[in-house]
Order: sequence, then structure tokens, then C-alpha cells
Amino acid sequence: MDSENTKNTERLDFIRTIVKNDLDSGKCSKVVTRFPPEPNGYLHIGHAKSICLNFGIAEEFAGQCNLRFDDTNPCKEEDEYVESIKKDVSWLGFDWNEGLYFASDYFEKMYELAVELIKQGKAYVCDLSSEQIREYRGTLTEPGKESPSRDRSVEENLELFQRMRSGEFGDGEKVLRAKIDMKSPNINMRDPVMYRILHASHHRTGDKWCIYPMYDWAHGLEDSIEGITHSICTLEFEHHRPLYDWFLDNLPVHRPHQYEFARLNLTYTVMSKRKLLRLVQEGYVDGWDDPRMPTISGMRRRGFSPAAIRNFCKVIGVNKFNSTVDYALLEHCLRQDLNANSPRVMAVFDPLKVVITNYPENGSEEFDVAVNPEDESAGMRKVPFSKEIYVEKKDFMIDPPRKFFRLAPGREVRLRGAYFIKCHDYKLDENGEVAEVHCTYDPESRGGSSPDGRKVRGTLHWVSAEHALRVKVNIYEHLFNTENPEQTEQGQDFTANINENSLQTIDSCLIEPSVKNAKPLDRYQFERIGYFCVDKYSGPENIVFNRTVTLKDTWAKMQKKKQQEKK
Repeated sequence: MDSENTKNTERLDFIRTIVKNDLDSGKCSKVVTRFPPEPNGYLHIGHAKSICLNFGIAEEFAGQCNLRFDDTNPCKEEDEYVESIKKDVSWLGFDWNEGLYFASDYFEKMYELAVELIKQGKAYVCDLSSEQIREYRGTLTEPGKESPSRDRSVEENLELFQRMRSGEFGDGEKVLRAKIDMKSPNINMRDPVMYRILHASHHRTGDKWCIYPMYDWAHGLEDSIEGITHSICTLEFEHHRPLYDWFLDNLPVHRPHQYEFARLNLTYTVMSKRKLLRLVQEGYVDGWDDPRMPTISGMRRRGFSPAAIRNFCKVIGVNKFNSTVDYALLEHCLRQDLNANSPRVMAVFDPLKVVITNYPENGSEEFDVAVNPEDESAGMRKVPFSKEIYVEKKDFMIDPPRKFFRLAPGREVRLRGAYFIKCHDYKLDENGEVAEVHCTYDPESRGGSSPDGRKVRGTLHWVSAEHALRVKVNIYEHLFNTENPEQTEQGQDFTANINENSLQTIDSCLIEPSVKNAKPLDRYQFERIGYFCVDKYSGPENIVFNRTVTLKDTWAKMQKKKQQEKK
């Protein structure tokens, strides 16, 4: 394939290399991939890696990626999850075009193909219970035992399978199994279950079916029916590939191929949907879209951008070995995007009043301040100024240490985009705390620069007392205290590592009025503080911000230190 046929001319990962070679050799003429989530929970950042890989390959090689819901377990699946998954994939910037499918679309075809295997003598109805099947399966070091039902005739198996479908048996009373090899060193090949009986209503097919296909049986058939060329899975399915191949090789169907890559593991995070569901159900978080959750909906609500997540997935790459990625790298990718694209505003979390004693009484004015210094096209914003302003309490000290370059008695600082001010007095409250600071301003320093060329060491953010808005801010930290939440003392589970201080709320934050018309999910940089996002439940009379990430880039510092150590 000519290089002009792919957008990605950089070094290819091992899966993209396979795809390119298959196109070059004529093994396939058009790439068709799929992203096959189970609709039994919300997608998380680990799924984002798979989404970016499958949809990314389709985009880069002018192919198609299907969004297919593997809805083979009616007991755990809901339409709510289907809609959330569609929203997440679309929000990340990917389009499945006409390729929206459900495993349940193929239930009839899967049944017909199961009948074909029975006719070939390669599948049988088994009477063993689930516990007995596990017992008969053997261990990694001991072969399994054949089921007493294994030698039933084709005719009897066909009759029993039809009766299973007709609802004549109770849940778990019988299963359909493939007849492969009970002595296989790969336990997955020891007569795996293909169908189980579940008298449960399905979110799409209702009560039409009472037998449901197992994933290993459904997986390859779904790929085959859709004409998938490259079935890309995570590494835990590597030992299932021989079974995937066996089913397809024994049926007259299109033959896709399965490839495996390492799933994403992230520090301070759990990725199991079962464990994420527990966090929701047991009240550790406020829902699947809680900003502390690693779900895509939670990250969206926290202020992550699609571009940042896609770039993160590109940076971590695709490989064949499991590893854990430092959460700081995800934050680094996020900061890069937010720094380039977020409008700036000034907000004060712990207000300290500053009175500018030589400023006109009842006077006010507006300053033109850059919306984003990284993007000139973003233009300017109007920031009001008045005789009384607020700064952060930590930006003033009566007796500062040597390297404190902010406001102190007799010291001059710059107010961002406004004036130079100099402290000449302060007032204490009844507890001996600083309650008010008095300063003078230099009228010639308008805009934050001095006509005589003098320099100041400190620049403070501020808000006008007369014009500031009061907003609520949620400060989020890691949901877990440890890098590996799964690592606990004996008798405990991962919830023992929950960080009880993962959410703190500030009700007294004052912010410049340019945000008064902010919409839910709008992102901002609060100057000198961090990046914040308007909460999805925020309203014009009750503006709520969620902290997305701090300004401090831990990952960049870690990499700089490593480079210095190499020298």
C-alpha cells in the first residue's frame, strides 16, 4: 500500500504493521475493525485506548470500524449503558457511520451455526451442572474428564437443543458444549460451553430467547458476520484465540483473525467494571459520571478534553506486554491541551481584602486582558477594577521569609493586567489574623508595566470586590490513597484504600464576571491555580466548577530529573 493511502507515516506499532502488510500483500482489500463493548457499565479510560486503536486504524487506512454491542448477557445489560457508550465514542471524536450492530442481531444465525456444529458431531448437549463442569475440566497440570453426555447421538443433541430453545428446561439444567479435547493443555479448549439457559428478558429481544450464547462462541461469529478483517483484543484473550480459530475453522463462514495488545493499567485507579459498579452502588462516588471516576463520562465532567485523551493513548502506544502507566502522564497530556485551548480567568479561593487608598472613591475601570496568551486569535477579555479588590490570603505576609516575592509591608507587586501596588498598612481581626491590607497604586503602571522601567518580582491574581461573582468549586484528588489500590492487607479489598479526602468543596470562591455566561463543561485556567471545568449540573444562579488538574506538571519534572541523572 502506498504511503499516501495512510495518514500515519510515522513508525507503526505492531498491529498497524500487520494491517499495512495485509493490505500490501492483498490479504485484504479493505480494513474492517470493531469496538465491541458489553452494555453492562460505563466505558472507562482503558476502553478509550481500544477505541482509539480500532477507530484510529480504520481512519488511517481508509477502512471501517463498527460499534458492536456484545449484548449476550441479559441479566446485566441495560439501554442506559448502550446510550452512554454511544455518547462516549462520539465525544472522543469517532464515527461508526452505518456500522452500529448488536450481538443480539445475530442470535438466529448463531443458533443455526450451532446446529451445524451438532450435525458435524462437534457439539453436544450436556447435563452436568456448572459446578460439575468446573470439576470435570481438570487443572493446569491435570487433564479433564469427559462428560457422560459427550457421546450422545447427533439426533438426540439436535432434539435437546431445540427443546432448550423452546424453554422446556430450567436455568442451568442443560448447556450446549463444543466437543474438542478434554486433555488439551489449553483449558479453554476442554469442551467449552457455547450456550446456557437463562429465562431472563433481554433489553432488545425481550422474552424471545431463553438460551444465550457464551462470549467465546459469539465473538468470532460476530466478527465473521460483519466481515471483520482484524479482530483486536486485549491480552487476556490470547489464550482464547485457539478457540476463536477452532469455531471459525469448523464452519463455512468468513475468516477474520484475532490479534492481542496490552490493556491499559493506570496508577491510583481500578479498571474493573465490576469494581467500578461497586463504587457506584455502595456510595463511594456519586454515580458513573462522578469526576473522580476513570469513566469517560466522569473525565468529561471533570474537564478532560477528547484531544487530551486521544493524545494520551497515542503517547502510551500499543505493545504486547502488560505494564502500569503513571497517572501523571495522563495529567501531562491533559495540561498540554488545556494550556493551548483554555481561556484564562482570575479567581480567589481564600479572599483577603485589599483597599487601594489613593484610588478614586467609587471609581472603576476595565482592563483588556488576553483570553489565552498561547492563542492570539482568542482575543481579549474585559476585567473590571475598583478601589477594593481581593487577593489570596497566602499572597500576603507580615514578616515574609527571604524568598517570598509576594505582597508584604513596604513591598511592591504587580496585579495581573492592572497596576503596580505597594503595601503601606494592614489591619488585624480579633484573632490576630490579617483582615485587610492597605496599598497605594501607581497610576502610570496601567496594564501592569512601569513607564520608568522598574521591575517587581511578584505578580498576583486578583478580583474586583465590587464585580466578582461568588461560585462553588469542587477540589478533586485521587479516589485512592495508593498507586495500586488492589494491593491491600489480608482480609481487605480495594475499598480499604479509598481516599476519604478525595473531594473538598470551596463555597467562598470569588471569580471575575467574564464567566457569568459560562455553559456546563466549559473549561478554564484559573490563573496561578489550575484548570477547571463548569459542572454539568451548574446553572446561571449557582455556578459550580470542578478542578480538572493542577498547574504543577509532575510528569515533566520526573522526565527532567531522569535526563539530568543520565548526564
